[in-house]
Amino acid sequence: MKAERERREAILKAEGEKKSTILVAEGKKESAILDAEAEKQAAILRAEARKEATIREAEGQAEAILKIQQANADGLRFLKEAQPDAGVLQLKSLEAFAKAADGKATKIIIPSEIQGVAGLAKSVVEIASEK
Repeated sequence: MKAERERREAILKAEGEKKSTILVAEGKKESAILDAEAEKQAAILRAEARKEATIREAEGQAEAILKIQQANADGLRFLKEAQPDAGVLQLKSLEAFAKAADGKATKIIIPSEIQGVAGLAKSVVEIASEK
């Protein structure tokens, strides 16, 4: 009788340890699955955040370009409405030439009307220096 009880006790103990081991393994498995799903979700959210940031940056750059072009168009419209005379246009041409000749260019092509203005400016400087 005692041997039978000890045998049953050993069997129950073994079954308990087996169930305990199985439960621990299932817990580790579920934990690993949940960790993997959490990392996957985090990766997806990071990718969506990068996508959204890239889209917003591109939209900002497009808006900036649009505003610059609008400002340039407004400037040209104001110039056209002001109807500048030939002297103002020649002065602006000379200013543009000065910007082009800032030393960074290796070759400069000078339109003939600017050459005339440049010659006139040189003559004025020479006359002023003689006086």
